[in-house]
Amino acid sequence: MAPPHKLNSPTGNSSVTSQAENGFISSYSPFSEKAVQELLQLPIQGSDDHLIEFSESLRTVAKTLRKVAEGKAAAQAEAAEWKRKYELERTRNLQIENKGKSCLEHRADLDDVKTNNSAKQTTLYKVEANGKSEECYSRNGICSHDVLRDGNPHSDSKMLRKASFKLQWCCKGEQSDQHKHDIVSFERGNITTAERSSKQISLKWESSPQTVLILTKPNSDSVKILCAEMIRWLRQHKKLQVYVEPRVKVDLLEESSYFNFVETWSDDKEILRLHTKVDLVITLGGDGTVLWTASMFKGPVPPIVPFSLGSLGFMTPFYSENYKECLESILKGPISITLRHRLICHVIRDAAKNEFETEEPILVLNEVTIDRGISSYLTNLECYCDNSFVTRVQGDGLILSTTSGSTAYSLAAGGSMVHPQVPGILFTPICPHSLSFRPLILPEHVTLRVQIPFNSRGSAWASFDGKDRKQLAPGDALVCSMAPWPVPTACHGDSTSDFLHSIHEGLHWNLRKTQSSDAPREA
Repeated sequence: MAPPHKLNSPTGNSSVTSQAENGFISSYSPFSEKAVQELLQLPIQGSDDHLIEFSESLRTVAKTLRKVAEGKAAAQAEAAEWKRKYELERTRNLQIENKGKSCLEHRADLDDVKTNNSAKQTTLYKVEANGKSEECYSRNGICSHDVLRDGNPHSDSKMLRKASFKLQWCCKGEQSDQHKHDIVSFERGNITTAERSSKQISLKWESSPQTVLILTKPNSDSVKILCAEMIRWLRQHKKLQVYVEPRVKVDLLEESSYFNFVETWSDDKEILRLHTKVDLVITLGGDGTVLWTASMFKGPVPPIVPFSLGSLGFMTPFYSENYKECLESILKGPISITLRHRLICHVIRDAAKNEFETEEPILVLNEVTIDRGISSYLTNLECYCDNSFVTRVQGDGLILSTTSGSTAYSLAAGGSMVHPQVPGILFTPICPHSLSFRPLILPEHVTLRVQIPFNSRGSAWASFDGKDRKQLAPGDALVCSMAPWPVPTACHGDSTSDFLHSIHEGLHWNLRKTQSSDAPREA
């Protein structure tokens, strides 16, 4: 065996050798503190080269440690996502087991079928035998099953069967989606859908309205005067009961004791029952007043008549100067309305045990915004659509908007203007760190999940219609879907004409001078 290598220390001591467990000889040189001090005091030739090599080695080690840390964070995020999917799948399986069989088992049995064809017999939900037919209907789906015969039904020719199928809504549960069954129909296996987005919705009173709620823009003297005049007219000429906010009733009683008949509420519990008492809601203000009105109702919303008293309005088509004529027509009916869809948002914290352990849901009429707040780092958001990965957002933030909010923050961030009755969710990035990141429009039935990954540099902030700001830490998630309670707003003309009028007057959309016609004609 070769002799061990020796390394002489500055003090002249020989190195101590040791034999490793694998049979190789390794050496090390222990130094005392005195020897180290003497070594530092001696001039070393080529120290610059050694320092450069040492710094490069440290840089390499730092890069390796950074990659290890990033890999660990990515692994933790992936493990958390798999855990979330596992718990969600387990919960769904338990619900399916508790729910039992939702479709009735068909009761038709064929007695005159040959035994050699019985093994190849396809289960039929509609069988014609002896002049009688038995059908199978699904409680949660739509079935279409027919038997088509070639030629004479009494002949022995081969039967041509059209494949049977069933359509079933399965996105958010049977309770919230049962109302969709009226837009899909079938006949002999042909699927047709109703063009509901292109049809104007009309509201006709079956009985005359009895109670009206008036909500006003605060801190405006002109609005106070108009509110008092409108209440007098509704009481004297229409014999209606009027509800107002507590602060408005205080102002009315300070003006005159005549307004003692006006009613209000004292706590939040009465607000939750307000939709059971009020037939019609009148707003005096701008779009902000309409947003405030929508936020008051956590469930169903009565029809809203918005009067324009603000600086810019896309949801306020009525003018206050003609409020008597407008209210006469609306109270008489029928009236055209626009169903403005809302988003219901849930914040799920990292410490939550399952998907159902969420904070109180928040309803938004315009949009929910996730931004970086005061942080100087870009937002890092992982976005999923019905548990399918969409993209990772790196930029200033993300906007999830309704079609009613398409002319608000989403439009300023580069999103498209969408008709308010189009059922969809706008997916608009805010100043993304990628030129190819373009906005999306997703269907109404999807569920969007925006999660802050564990390796995010900072937290994010979520705001709902510009208020109720919440901090989202790494591991937290925001889940958004379409709410089952839209906001019905009355139209001055119809939904389309009001929308086009608002973008023409409010945004001056495509306003330019007409090209002159006296230019020389082309040969």
